[in-house]
Amino acid sequence: MRDPLLLIVATIIVTALSISAVVHNGKAEDTMPTKSNNASNTDTITNDQPQSHPYLGMWVTGDGRIRQELLPTGRYDEARGTRRSAYQGRYRVTGTHIDYWDDTGFTADGTFVDSDTLHHGGMIFYREKT
Repeated sequence: MRDPLLLIVATIIVTALSISAVVHNGKAEDTMPTKSNNASNTDTITNDQPQSHPYLGMWVTGDGRIRQELLPTGRYDEARGTRRSAYQGRYRVTGTHIDYWDDTGFTADGTFVDSDTLHHGGMIFYREKT
């Protein structure tokens, strides 16, 4: 009789630990994994957290095939060739490091080597000049 009860309790605990939302100030927020090796391997950010950093705007590969816009809402929109919005998701800039969390579930990161150059995913992006 105790085994079924134990199984139910264990299932509830596992389910509670796997939920990917937290409540902060009465509002549900998504959690996102970080690449750190800290004991806590999650970080919290809302979907539309305003970003304030010098890297906002459009970033383009040298051949113009890939265009990635870093929006002030903390979202990015990446076009590939003629395919608009091929990838979309959230990002966070910390210093010269950028972490991406794509809406489809994959993660990536990159480094701004200077104010006009981004190394990301084995590619080099340049700030689009207006």
